[in-house]
Amino acid sequence: MTPDTIFALASAAGRAGVQVLRLSGPSAGPALCRLTRRPLPPPRQAVLAALYAPGPDTGPDAGELIDKGLLLWFPAPASFTGEDVAELHLHGGRAVLQAATRALVALGLRVAEPGEFSRRAFENGKLDLTEAEAIADLVDAETAAQRRQALRQMEGALGRLYEGWRQRLTRALAHLEAEIDFPEEDLPGGLTDAVRPVVETLAAEIAAHLADNSRGERLRDGIAIAILGAPNAGKSSLLNAIARRDVAIVSAQAGTTRDVIEVQLDLGGYPVQLADTAGLREAAEAIEAEGIRRALDRAGRADLKLLVFDATQPPDAATLALADGNALLVLNKADRPGAATALPGHGALTVSAATGAGLAGLLAALEQAVAARFNPAGAPALTRARHRAALEACRDSLLRALGAPLPELAAEDVRLASRALGRITGRVDVEDLLDVIFRDFCIGK
Repeated sequence: MTPDTIFALASAAGRAGVQVLRLSGPSAGPALCRLTRRPLPPPRQAVLAALYAPGPDTGPDAGELIDKGLLLWFPAPASFTGEDVAELHLHGGRAVLQAATRALVALGLRVAEPGEFSRRAFENGKLDLTEAEAIADLVDAETAAQRRQALRQMEGALGRLYEGWRQRLTRALAHLEAEIDFPEEDLPGGLTDAVRPVVETLAAEIAAHLADNSRGERLRDGIAIAILGAPNAGKSSLLNAIARRDVAIVSAQAGTTRDVIEVQLDLGGYPVQLADTAGLREAAEAIEAEGIRRALDRAGRADLKLLVFDATQPPDAATLALADGNALLVLNKADRPGAATALPGHGALTVSAATGAGLAGLLAALEQAVAARFNPAGAPALTRARHRAALEACRDSLLRALGAPLPELAAEDVRLASRALGRITGRVDVEDLLDVIFRDFCIGK
């Protein structure tokens, strides 16, 4: 069946200097000719042209000039979707978009569903699923680290890694099945024994890939940092100072913060969710007790903890008990008379949320700690829960294959492992995943 020709706004909606309408499908070329009343422009060359509403029977603005803009023509298969694609670079007014939309609908085109352009690119072999997902990540990227990770995945680093593993499994499976299916043929001896080290090596590589502290997912979703400490240690003041705005209410009364208060930050290019929490102490009543429970829960789930102490008071044991390798200790209120400059037995940063003293050093230390844990350099990181689930299934199948009592059972487990890898990139058995993967894309992608 011939696919529909679709169109959508590929730039942001709203008033702008330029807006881009993208067309894809077999009728993209004829529609472009009808709109411009001229032959198709040379491929991949920007051409200035006037666009007119089609025919006398297509509406009240039929035949009228819509706009003058730049046109780009990408004949199949050398296009993003692998189909004939056209782009209309028009002036960014609402009336222009409405007139162009009416004209395209009158010519038989339809508005694209979210993610439909990328889905067509996948179905036409222009992208694998990891690359398609990276496009969505790049569109949503808000920090430099997110952008770098998405670009690397979009360029195929993750897909190449997984496809390389799948090809090695395919060769191993071929050897196993040859020995099973053709035992009387003159085949080299020991094929099954030769497969075992391959499977062992792959299982170890996948296990190491999974043991990445969820680095890729954290970069996509935001790195969680919890601010913890006793009441009146200055946690809310410190949150406001780091955020450079009044996010949390600050009061001299102990126990002002009852719930978790979050702020999103770009910390040296890394996306961070910084959370202020209730003060840690023996709760006086039920609401405060719930706030403390939530603070401790957030401490357990945080990627990093910022433990804040009042430099004018002895360090409290409840906060010190949370000190570990994922904690930075901070002595606040350094501007007060008699403030301590060190925390016995612990390294600590000295700051004053009130004056800003030491804040630059604290931010630098936080950035360094985040970068050490989540730097996107090195091996490409898996970025989605579905990747992790498929890799865990692959690893488990390989481990079963190593312990299988019969070659036939080992071969079946290797086959299952290969299919699990193929589902990540879209090589096998992914039809039921496509709607889930592409439905969250923006309309013009």
